[in-house]
Amino acid sequence: MSRKNKLLFVFNPYSGRAQIRNQLLDIVDAMVKADYEVTVYPTQASGDAIHKVEEEAGDYDMVVCSGGDGTLDEVVTGMMHRGVKVPLGYIPAGSTNDFATSLGIPKDMLLAAVSAVNGRPFACDIGAFNDDYFVYVAAFGLFTAVSYKTSQEWKNVLGHAAYILEGAKCLHDIPSYLMQVEYHNVRLQDEFIFGMISNSTSVGGFKGMTGKDVLLDDGVFEVTLIKKPRNPIELNEIIASLINLVDDTDMVYSFKADEIKITAKKEVSWTLDGEFGGDHTEVFVQNICRAIEIMIPDEIE
Repeated sequence: MSRKNKLLFVFNPYSGRAQIRNQLLDIVDAMVKADYEVTVYPTQASGDAIHKVEEEAGDYDMVVCSGGDGTLDEVVTGMMHRGVKVPLGYIPAGSTNDFATSLGIPKDMLLAAVSAVNGRPFACDIGAFNDDYFVYVAAFGLFTAVSYKTSQEWKNVLGHAAYILEGAKCLHDIPSYLMQVEYHNVRLQDEFIFGMISNSTSVGGFKGMTGKDVLLDDGVFEVTLIKKPRNPIELNEIIASLINLVDDTDMVYSFKADEIKITAKKEVSWTLDGEFGGDHTEVFVQNICRAIEIMIPDEIE
């Protein structure tokens, strides 16, 4: 008898109102029908998926994960630590799922499972952030604290509203960060209220926020930096720029870069794919071009 392909299925049982519980049998059945021998692993704690994938991914022909963007981030981080290039399937189950949206992965969990085992591999860029990794966004400042300060239950019930409500509490007293930003022989020094280094067509559930002509395999990030407004007119300029998603203000820097170094006077809290990424005075971010193969539906270009 020929050897069956082995598949490791790692999932967060609590993501997205624990909706996977109702579909777990059908999902595993779809994998078996695609001729995989499936090992099922529900994550037990934060960071668990990193260790599981780092230790065991090399023993499998494919890894499929299900959960929110944080679960995907953990699985990719584990793979990058391990250094193996096993095709990765993703079944989105969180409240936002920005990266799945960017890749055209179906929101329906069973359809996503079928895409994972029957789709085609897409070689995708991954971000290296100091000694860590991120899949689609590293960010600091306004609104970024929201996703890890908001409890999972609150996020599930209110969805996008939770992000905006929590962010609105901060608007009275906008924190800012004096920083030096270096990329491609350019050096900027300014005071910023928000910064985002992304590889996604959707961030925070808002499509188009990262600009036009975004490719996930071109070896460069889209970078957005928002300066501290000094008066209500400048604040309105920033809001108008974000709402209209057009860059017609000198309050917002937008550029593409494959490497970026950011130095701050004081420690700045960062988020990586919506999860807390630590406090740093210096970060070096590098695009690792086409580092991971993610399975996408056949019809997506």
